[in-house]
Amino acid sequence: MYLPPHDPHVDDPMRFKPLFRIHLMERKCATVECMYGHKGPHNGHIQIVKKDEFSTKCNQTDHHRMSGGRQEEFRTWLREEWGRTLEDIFHEHMQELILMKFIYTSQYDNCLTYRRIYLPPSSPDDLIQPGLFKGTYGSHGLEIVMLSFHGKKAKGTKITGDPDIPAGQQTVEIDLAHPLQLPDIENLRDFSELSRIVLEVHEQVRREEQEREQQQEEEEHSQQAASQPASPLGGGEGAEGEETAAGAEGTTQDKAPASQPFVLPMGVISRNEDYPRTCRICFYGTGLIAGHGFTSPERTPGVFVLFDDDRFGFIWLELKSFSLYSRIKVSFQNAQAPSREAFDEMLKNIQSLAT
Repeated sequence: MYLPPHDPHVDDPMRFKPLFRIHLMERKCATVECMYGHKGPHNGHIQIVKKDEFSTKCNQTDHHRMSGGRQEEFRTWLREEWGRTLEDIFHEHMQELILMKFIYTSQYDNCLTYRRIYLPPSSPDDLIQPGLFKGTYGSHGLEIVMLSFHGKKAKGTKITGDPDIPAGQQTVEIDLAHPLQLPDIENLRDFSELSRIVLEVHEQVRREEQEREQQQEEEEHSQQAASQPASPLGGGEGAEGEETAAGAEGTTQDKAPASQPFVLPMGVISRNEDYPRTCRICFYGTGLIAGHGFTSPERTPGVFVLFDDDRFGFIWLELKSFSLYSRIKVSFQNAQAPSREAFDEMLKNIQSLAT
């Protein structure tokens, strides 16, 4: 098990916890031991389900239980997962979310399914090196997000989830064609000023999407009505050329060498106050929010803040909340995707599993 550091210390290293081990025997035989729980290794088995997927099952789940019952198990889990006791957590909503997470994860401690995850491919034009990041998610604690680049978009996909947004969902999307010019440091402290700037861009993006949809419908109607295929094809190429030019113009500011002062606006909540006080560039983006059990999900406007090569942030406008992300600096062997298509297919698969 690959655990994030204790909340909210995103710059601390990841933690490792063994879940199973395999003893290779003579005559191509093997024994499997489950390492879950606090009573030492015990009997289990592994099943290969299909390519890039396998499952482990514990045959002695009584080894996972504690003499003090579920209450002792919960307190032990809380110390390991959060590095604190329940008495340290005064916020009732946070206590509720933590208890929900414990109940959910402990239901599946006897049978786990593993699926391969590819690291995102990179290109010289990327804003920063893509990869895995630890991020603060308010009362949910720290979660793991994969940052990947897709042309004029960047996506943050949850690798670990919570009771609201499951793993596999796209937690943030960054529009690299719409950089934001932040106000000076004094005006930046005013949340209403930042909100005004972001909502103006949000409205602009909405209009552009409507224009693209309308243009696409007009092209489809032209193709259906025209007797000669040359005319609608010519119009389509012209429109595509204009869009490409607009996109190129929007991305010329992707990499800004100069840094600028940064501070969170008054009223924006951050689990980690030790965020950088300068940033390189900001972009308009959207963040996914939902109720418990992924109910009523919606994408809401926000601000992507690039601090340096290893840290970025996201201001959730509607929640008045700030998430800080720090790169996971671990070298994974054989984790690169064989192709861009294979990586995109993996993203689709893990999102469909979560949905």
